[in-house]
Amino acid sequence: MINLKEGDKAPDFLKNFSGINKNDLKGKKVILYFYPKDSTPGCTAESCNLRDNYNDLKAKGFEVIGVSPDPEKSHIRFKEKNDLPFELIPDTEKEVLNDYGVWGEKKMYGRTYMGVNRMTFIINEEGIIEKIIKKVKTKDHTSQIYTELGIE
Repeated sequence: MINLKEGDKAPDFLKNFSGINKNDLKGKKVILYFYPKDSTPGCTAESCNLRDNYNDLKAKGFEVIGVSPDPEKSHIRFKEKNDLPFELIPDTEKEVLNDYGVWGEKKMYGRTYMGVNRMTFIINEEGIIEKIIKKVKTKDHTSQIYTELGIE
Protein backbone atom coordinates (compact mmCIF):
# COMPACT_ATOMS: atom_id res chain seq x y z
CA MET A 1 0.00 0.00 0.00
CA ILE A 2 1.33 3.42 -0.97
CA ASN A 3 1.69 5.86 1.89
CA LEU A 4 1.62 9.39 0.46
CA LYS A 5 2.52 12.31 2.73
CA GLU A 6 1.89 16.01 2.66
CA GLY A 7 4.66 17.57 0.57
CA ASP A 8 4.82 14.62 -1.86
CA LYS A 9 4.21 15.07 -5.58
CA ALA A 10 0.65 14.02 -6.35
CA PRO A 11 0.31 10.98 -8.63
CA ASP A 12 -1.41 11.55 -11.98
CA PHE A 13 -5.13 11.09 -11.38
CA LEU A 14 -6.18 11.82 -14.98
CA LYS A 15 -4.08 9.12 -16.67
CA ASN A 16 -7.01 7.03 -17.96
CA PHE A 17 -9.70 9.70 -17.87
CA SER A 18 -10.42 11.98 -20.81
CA GLY A 19 -13.16 14.07 -19.15
CA ILE A 20 -10.72 16.73 -17.93
CA ASN A 21 -7.94 18.48 -19.83
CA LYS A 22 -4.80 18.78 -17.69
CA ASN A 23 -4.35 22.34 -18.96
CA ASP A 24 -7.70 23.27 -17.37
CA LEU A 25 -6.16 22.56 -13.96
CA LYS A 26 -3.06 24.73 -14.42
CA GLY A 27 -2.88 27.41 -11.77
CA LYS A 28 -5.65 25.81 -9.71
CA LYS A 29 -5.66 23.91 -6.47
CA VAL A 30 -7.48 20.58 -6.64
CA ILE A 31 -9.72 19.03 -4.02
CA LEU A 32 -9.40 15.36 -4.97
CA TYR A 33 -11.86 13.37 -2.89
CA PHE A 34 -12.08 9.59 -2.85
CA TYR A 35 -15.37 8.00 -1.88
CA PRO A 36 -16.63 4.40 -1.78
CA LYS A 37 -19.82 4.34 -3.86
CA ASP A 38 -22.23 6.53 -5.80
CA SER A 39 -25.68 7.14 -4.30
CA THR A 40 -24.92 5.88 -0.80
CA PRO A 41 -25.86 8.15 2.13
CA GLY A 42 -22.36 9.25 3.19
CA CYS A 43 -21.06 9.66 -0.35
CA THR A 44 -24.15 11.64 -1.36
CA ALA A 45 -23.84 13.89 1.71
CA GLU A 46 -20.16 14.58 0.98
CA SER A 47 -20.71 15.24 -2.73
CA CYS A 48 -23.71 17.47 -2.11
CA ASN A 49 -21.83 19.47 0.53
CA LEU A 50 -19.07 20.13 -2.01
CA ARG A 51 -21.75 20.96 -4.62
CA ASP A 52 -23.46 23.43 -2.30
CA ASN A 53 -20.15 25.24 -1.72
CA TYR A 54 -18.78 24.82 -5.25
CA ASN A 55 -19.04 28.48 -6.28
CA ASP A 56 -17.17 29.58 -3.16
CA LEU A 57 -14.53 26.88 -3.69
CA LYS A 58 -14.07 28.00 -7.32
CA ALA A 59 -13.80 31.64 -6.19
CA LYS A 60 -10.99 30.56 -3.85
CA GLY A 61 -9.13 28.92 -6.77
CA PHE A 62 -10.11 25.29 -6.20
CA GLU A 63 -11.33 22.65 -8.63
CA VAL A 64 -13.22 19.68 -7.19
CA ILE A 65 -12.82 16.15 -8.56
CA GLY A 66 -14.29 12.97 -7.09
CA VAL A 67 -12.97 9.43 -7.60
CA SER A 68 -14.63 6.09 -6.91
CA PRO A 69 -14.45 2.61 -8.40
CA ASP A 70 -17.96 2.98 -9.89
CA PRO A 71 -18.30 2.84 -13.69
CA GLU A 72 -18.93 5.94 -15.80
CA LYS A 73 -22.66 5.19 -16.23
CA SER A 74 -23.10 5.18 -12.45
CA HIS A 75 -21.23 8.49 -12.19
CA ILE A 76 -23.43 10.06 -14.87
CA ARG A 77 -26.61 9.04 -12.99
CA PHE A 78 -25.15 10.22 -9.66
CA LYS A 79 -24.13 13.59 -11.14
CA GLU A 80 -27.51 14.12 -12.81
CA LYS A 81 -29.57 13.06 -9.79
CA ASN A 82 -27.64 15.36 -7.44
CA ASP A 83 -26.84 18.18 -9.91
CA LEU A 84 -23.09 17.87 -9.27
CA PRO A 85 -21.14 20.55 -11.20
CA PHE A 86 -17.73 18.85 -10.98
CA GLU A 87 -16.16 15.78 -12.57
CA LEU A 88 -16.28 12.28 -11.14
CA ILE A 89 -13.55 9.92 -12.29
CA PRO A 90 -14.52 6.27 -12.79
CA ASP A 91 -11.62 4.15 -11.55
CA THR A 92 -12.97 0.67 -12.19
CA GLU A 93 -9.42 -0.73 -12.50
CA LYS A 94 -8.50 0.88 -9.14
CA GLU A 95 -5.28 2.35 -10.55
CA VAL A 96 -5.75 5.85 -9.09
CA LEU A 97 -7.18 4.40 -5.87
CA ASN A 98 -4.01 2.31 -5.47
CA ASP A 99 -1.71 5.19 -6.50
CA TYR A 100 -3.17 7.29 -3.68
CA GLY A 101 -3.23 4.42 -1.19
CA VAL A 102 -6.96 4.68 -0.51
CA TRP A 103 -7.85 1.16 -1.69
CA GLY A 104 -7.37 -1.18 1.21
CA GLU A 105 -8.73 -3.35 3.95
CA LYS A 106 -11.85 -2.19 5.73
CA LYS A 107 -13.92 -3.62 8.56
CA MET A 108 -17.64 -3.29 9.10
CA TYR A 109 -20.01 -5.33 11.22
CA GLY A 110 -17.20 -7.75 12.07
CA ARG A 111 -16.48 -8.41 8.40
CA THR A 112 -13.17 -7.62 6.68
CA TYR A 113 -13.18 -6.66 2.99
CA MET A 114 -11.34 -4.52 0.43
CA GLY A 115 -12.73 -1.11 -0.35
CA VAL A 116 -12.18 2.63 -0.63
CA ASN A 117 -11.02 4.41 2.51
CA ARG A 118 -12.70 7.82 2.26
CA MET A 119 -10.00 10.50 2.02
CA THR A 120 -9.44 13.92 0.50
CA PHE A 121 -6.19 15.22 -0.95
CA ILE A 122 -5.66 18.95 -1.44
CA ILE A 123 -3.18 19.42 -4.29
CA ASN A 124 -1.59 22.82 -4.85
CA GLU A 125 -0.94 24.60 -8.15
CA GLU A 126 2.45 22.90 -8.51
CA GLY A 127 1.01 19.40 -8.15
CA ILE A 128 2.20 18.92 -4.56
CA ILE A 129 -0.04 17.38 -1.89
CA GLU A 130 -0.70 20.23 0.50
CA LYS A 131 -3.09 18.45 2.88
CA ILE A 132 -4.48 14.94 3.39
CA ILE A 133 -7.78 14.59 5.23
CA LYS A 134 -8.19 11.03 6.49
CA LYS A 135 -11.26 11.44 8.70
CA VAL A 136 -13.75 13.14 6.41
CA LYS A 137 -16.82 14.86 7.83
CA THR A 138 -19.23 14.03 5.02
CA LYS A 139 -21.98 16.53 5.94
CA ASP A 140 -19.59 19.43 6.54
CA HIS A 141 -16.63 18.64 4.33
CA THR A 142 -16.12 22.10 2.86
CA SER A 143 -15.83 23.71 6.32
CA GLN A 144 -13.44 20.93 7.29
CA ILE A 145 -11.27 21.67 4.24
CA TYR A 146 -11.24 25.40 5.05
CA THR A 147 -10.33 24.70 8.68
CA GLU A 148 -7.51 22.31 7.69
CA LEU A 149 -6.09 24.90 5.27
CA GLY A 150 -6.62 27.89 7.58
CA ILE A 151 -9.07 29.55 5.17
CA GLU A 152 -11.92 31.68 6.45
